Amino acid sequence: MSWNFYRPYVSVAQRRANAARHAQKLAKKGRMLAPVRIEGRTIATTFWGKAWCGHLESFSDYANRLPRGRTYVRNGSVLDVQIAPGKITAMIMGSTLYHGTIAIAPLKPARWKAIKAECAGKIDSLVGLLQGRLSDAVMRVITDREKGLFPLPSEIKLNCSCPDWADLCKHLAAVLYGVGARLDTQPELLFVLRGVDHLELISAAADVPALAAGTGAETSGLDVAQLSDVFGIEIEPLAAAAKPVKAAASKPVATAASAEGKVKKTPRPKAGKGTAKTKTTVTPKTATKRGRTKL
Repeated sequence: MSWNFYRPYVSVAQRRANAARHAQKLAKKGRMLAPVRIEGRTIATTFWGKAWCGHLESFSDYANRLPRGRTYVRNGSVLDVQIAPGKITAMIMGSTLYHGTIAIAPLKPARWKAIKAECAGKIDSLVGLLQGRLSDAVMRVITDREKGLFPLPSEIKLNCSCPDWADLCKHLAAVLYGVGARLDTQPELLFVLRGVDHLELISAAADVPALAAGTGAETSGLDVAQLSDVFGIEIEPLAAAAKPVKAAASKPVATAASAEGKVKKTPRPKAGKGTAKTKTTVTPKTATKRGRTKL
């Protein structure tokens, strides 16, 4: 292929300006973009983001292309990344706007079953899972190079509209790193991408349905403030919803002791009248009635 086929180099500043212009045009058409923004040089900072990037870097197939991708993602060239089951779509600003698609094979049922079996009872809460607060044993299972959650090169199909004939061009390499950055804030998207339900990894004691039935801090270790941080939404504290209700004031129920007191206060019959009539002792069950018994 002739080198003349490639477009001329465009500076980073110009690419950013072009990206902003395209974003404005798409916004006018009602298209909302999800760009990748990297602060500093560190692409991923959490367990899930770093594990994704580390997994990609472990394969020699990608070794020559990933460095250029890191440069592209750091300078803001990834204009949009959308993650769906089995598919990543993206727009990357190079010398012009390129469109990329990355197909990811769903996790094989047998592999997912094995992961769940290895993690059974070892993950206590949804927050712990999504924030990467996991035991070393669980981390080893999830990040296993061949049998873990992350896709193998053979499970990744790459396609970019750029003129580079390589399977992994710098634009798609930038997108893959962009996914790692996205997992920092939305780790559940990894499970969406692989076509599995992350809630299946949670132990029965910390199952999500318990959140609705529980009362605040007693709910399987799930903290409302932590859930709000993870999902970026406000969640009404359960403690407020389950505020104890004071019992309505009611008249005290007559007890044996109180009934006894009433009996003691009952006037005694006058002596000396020799009448055969006597007042019966009041019991709790007949405290409201007074009867006379003929002898």
